Amino acid sequence: MQSSGLWKPVLGGLLLALAIYIGGFKFDQHLRTRRGPWQVTFTTAHSGAPAIIVNQPKLNIANLKIVFPGETTTNASGTVVFDFPQKPVPFGRVKFEDLTYLPGTVTFDFFGHEIELLPRTLYINRKSRPWESNATITLTPADKPAVLPAPMPGKKKY
Repeated sequence: MQSSGLWKPVLGGLLLALAIYIGGFKFDQHLRTRRGPWQVTFTTAHSGAPAIIVNQPKLNIANLKIVFPGETTTNASGTVVFDFPQKPVPFGRVKFEDLTYLPGTVTFDFFGHEIELLPRTLYINRKSRPWESNATITLTPADKPAVLPAPMPGKKKY
């Protein structure tokens, strides 16, 4: 019986599998982070109205400003980098975020307006708009969409 020569091919196969696993993991991690996260600055406009400024350098999106005239906020301004989920925001709320492959998707509710950041397009109140750098978008209270029903808790779809 020649069992002493069996350990070399088994060990070689295990080392090859480990190398493929580590290489695949590192490649997937590179794909997940290569384009970088959304950078959203929460601030106020010159008029004192709350505003956000959206930046995403790898997608050539710079200084897209969305202003909410007629609204007020008492929270301080600041920049939030959406590189991992559940980061707190100074005003409004995050409705949805999928940051698996950055920049991913981030959906906000600001004073009844739904703002969705996707790499291919910007959605404002569920209407698609092309990305425009150095632009200002003004959303008045009259622009708010009809209230949409919230999903029922406890009913999960798989």
